[in-house]
Amino acid sequence: MATLHGDVVPELTLELARLGLSAQDLGSAMQPVLDTLVTRTAAVGSGYFQWRDQTLTFAARAGSGHMPDGPIMAALLAHGLPGDLPLMDELRAASGVLFFPDTRDDAATAGFPELGVLALLAAPVRARSGELVGALLAHVFTPHLWTADERVLVSHVTSLLSLLAARLDAEERELAAQEGALRALGLCLEARDAETQGHTDRVTALALTLAARLNLPDDERRALRWGAYLHDIGKIGIPDDILRHPGALDAQMWTRMKAHVPDGLSLARQLPFLPATTLDVIACHHERWDGTGYPEGRAGNDIPLPARIFAVCDVFDALTHARPYKAAWSLDDTVAEIRAGRGTHFDPQVVDALLDELDARAPRH
Repeated sequence: MATLHGDVVPELTLELARLGLSAQDLGSAMQPVLDTLVTRTAAVGSGYFQWRDQTLTFAARAGSGHMPDGPIMAALLAHGLPGDLPLMDELRAASGVLFFPDTRDDAATAGFPELGVLALLAAPVRARSGELVGALLAHVFTPHLWTADERVLVSHVTSLLSLLAARLDAEERELAAQEGALRALGLCLEARDAETQGHTDRVTALALTLAARLNLPDDERRALRWGAYLHDIGKIGIPDDILRHPGALDAQMWTRMKAHVPDGLSLARQLPFLPATTLDVIACHHERWDGTGYPEGRAGNDIPLPARIFAVCDVFDALTHARPYKAAWSLDDTVAEIRAGRGTHFDPQVVDALLDELDARAPRH
């Protein structure tokens, strides 16, 4: 444990504030605080637990140091701390950080000695309304009398953390609400388009898998997911006799059908929270690598990568499932078609990622 000097805590708090204010999500805001607790106090491990559905679920992206071993801890990390633990009642009522020098001597820390945690600090994290939204926990595997310096440091950083967590928790809840609304809209569009039930979720899942293979950052993956939900939003205005036509479309019908892309982009722009990548997926999912797609005839890398990823996944799912105008294709025929479009219809690297994924999923004999 590093020694603390009088001027260290304000300087450290300022640096943590700078890092926290620039964080894009709750996990990245928490991480420097958790690291600080492990390096600047006797704590050997720390973690942030977030209140969800009557449990404090562990945000695995926000942990530092050494965690207890064993099946009980593994279950807690997977499923969260039960809401009926005595510590939860203490956190709900606490006005500040709770310090426990020996968990064996306090009923509030029942269950922790069995994990090997013999000293504990627990800081409640509250929303602006005062509601408990999470808890910061740090532990030692031996009894430890928390020093005055440690208490000052922990009180400073957890007060800062509560402010950051309240903001970021609210933002995450808002994102979750937006996510649910966009997926619901996508499912409604799927039903009207007479597509096979499950198309939206299947094509979204496959697109995210390929995005991971191609190392898209997390914010791009979320935007891609939203674009997958809304890619055909412009079909809201397509008449049923075109949308559900059982055969090939005539020239006039086809012109109207292609208009769903600019129409969809226009509608999506009415949702100011949608990121540019989501709009790219809607605008470009019918563009082709060789420039023969629509609506703008964009080619190659001029088509944003998330849209190129989605285009392959959308065609793959459409071919392998029945539609009003066609029967489902076999996997072998679909793969042959996708291969044939490599470098013309589709980005070669995305096709290769899909083929690698399909190969990984194939049963081994």
